[in-house]
Amino acid sequence: LLTERVSNGEDIEPEPAFLSHLLFLSPAILAAASANPDMEESEGRLSKPVAVIACIAMTLFYVAILYAPTLILRLPPPQSYENFMIRRFICAAVCSVASVIFCALVLPITSGEASYSFGVYGIRSDHFWQAMVFPLFLTSLLYAGSLMLKSMLLVNKWKEHRHQEGEPLLGCIKSTLLSLPGQMSSVASNVLFWRNFIVAPVTEELVFRACMIPLLLCGGFKAYNAIFLCPTFFSLAHLNHMMEIYSRHNYSLLKASLVVGLQLGYTVVFGSYASFLFIRTGNIVAPLVAHAFCNYMGLPVLFVHGKGLVSIAFVAGMVSFVWLLFPITRPDLYNENTNNCRCWQGYCSWNQ
Repeated sequence: LLTERVSNGEDIEPEPAFLSHLLFLSPAILAAASANPDMEESEGRLSKPVAVIACIAMTLFYVAILYAPTLILRLPPPQSYENFMIRRFICAAVCSVASVIFCALVLPITSGEASYSFGVYGIRSDHFWQAMVFPLFLTSLLYAGSLMLKSMLLVNKWKEHRHQEGEPLLGCIKSTLLSLPGQMSSVASNVLFWRNFIVAPVTEELVFRACMIPLLLCGGFKAYNAIFLCPTFFSLAHLNHMMEIYSRHNYSLLKASLVVGLQLGYTVVFGSYASFLFIRTGNIVAPLVAHAFCNYMGLPVLFVHGKGLVSIAFVAGMVSFVWLLFPITRPDLYNENTNNCRCWQGYCSWNQ
């Protein structure tokens, strides 16, 4: 049908649902389609069950491989917490690479170009600073109350230091800035820094956004369905912490369930936001920087007794976030030509 319309000189403006289908059509399939107009529309696409099963398989693999060193490889217990985390870093990295390869085999990608293949996972070099700065600014609005509280505590610290040492305010600021390199070096040597801000964001975004969202969209799910379905797998992957939390709370099932429930709710909300960023921008950097920033900030501060500015900042930040959510994630900010780009029917159009 497409070939016939082109030959007749008609203007073609594919429907959003057709864009994702066109993405996977190889020249051989196009030729066959022109010779056989009755060819089924499902050629070159995944089915929804296959897409969901593939996502479930990657979720299980992401969790299971963390226990592979002791349960499968029968390695001796790690001698320190650092060694334990390094093992998990390696397992998470192996899982991420395996998931990318698995998706490359499952997805009907016909182009052999490296840039095209990496673009499927949102791994792109173009529009890098936009994908990093704009989503980071947008995410920071959610933490306006937290940032206000941190600023107020820092100012109070400077005032106390000035009062005790008799040092002027500019001197306090200067000494704080001079101490930053040493503090950053100390933080960077901490294994928790690598887990929270490097390994976890990179591996989780690769598996649960870069791999799963293309599978779901290719399987025929609408963009908004993928945004709320993908975080379900993301939250289930965090259930492996249940036993650890259970033992930490003196084996109280009620307390452990409340903590796990709060954690799952938070991961669902954040997973939906990260999926939204990935689909709107088409760049893995966007949800990655948001992930690292949220890990650093923790839960947003809504209210602090005696500090009304914190609540005001939180409300103002939330209003600004809602107001800027769609404008600051406009597809044309992250892509050269959104009218003709080959994408996962998400960041070219938002009417599906």
